[in-house]
Amino acid sequence: MFQSAIRIGSRASQLALTQSRGVGDALARAHPGLTYEIFHITTTGDRRTEPLPAIGGKGLFTRELEEALLSGEIDLAVHSLKDLPTELPPGLAIGAIPERVAANDALLSADGHRLAELRQGARVGTSSTRRAAQLLRIRPDLRLLPIRGNVDTRLRKLRERHYDAIVAALAGLTRLGLADRVAEVLPFDVMLPAPGQGALAVEIRGSNAVMADLLAVLRDPAAAAATCAERALLAALGGGCQLPLGAYAEPAGDALRLRAILVSPDGKSACRADRSGPASEPEALAQAAAADLRAAGAEAILAGLAAR
Repeated sequence: MFQSAIRIGSRASQLALTQSRGVGDALARAHPGLTYEIFHITTTGDRRTEPLPAIGGKGLFTRELEEALLSGEIDLAVHSLKDLPTELPPGLAIGAIPERVAANDALLSADGHRLAELRQGARVGTSSTRRAAQLLRIRPDLRLLPIRGNVDTRLRKLRERHYDAIVAALAGLTRLGLADRVAEVLPFDVMLPAPGQGALAVEIRGSNAVMADLLAVLRDPAAAAATCAERALLAALGGGCQLPLGAYAEPAGDALRLRAILVSPDGKSACRADRSGPASEPEALAQAAAADLRAAGAEAILAGLAAR
């Protein structure tokens, strides 16, 4: 049975709304006669102002959206996949992962300087343990400072010289039309992204077959396989979104290549994995990469994190 009007749950930030409207517009184009309404939902991560590692817990930017889904208040929720915990609440499912955009992180600096050009002791804003750890691995002299707020707020703080540079996901900047502000797109040999970065997830009730059928037009098999491998690796290491794990999988013919790095928060210890396997078996590839990381010293880093 065709559903002519759908209710989309979204965080209220400009980026979240842009992403949600993009999903709604794509569905409306694919299904003539379909309309959508966006419901603004405030999450725990939006309400709190502390640095994300200090808040702790999973689902900081997704829990309230999922509660609205389960209660029937909305029909689907649009998330940045990197924010979505690897284990979903009972009754919910990922209905679609659309085509992924560039997963890189990007450096924005007050003077247009690239990472290697930043002055000694430069103040770099990030609330991501993963980004901070990888930056310190390359530039241990940097002074990493927490930063919160939407993209506009962060750019304002950069203009006001609270920071010499900030790091953000290139995908979000691109979706907001701000890619021209980027001083340097950080290559993967400098910084591997968060699992799922650059991809969106459209979450639905698992029992909603009508919504699942509507979303079929948005599904991208390559993005689904790659992000499945990345998220399965994160799950295999027992971590949430604040684990200092960078991971990126990409198709290579019929295979899938998964690169990963786990770094201690101070940047002094790191272990890497670089594995390829059948694209049809992303979970098996993730397990092999996890074993490689553990063999390279991941247990010591994970133990140190647990003791903090």
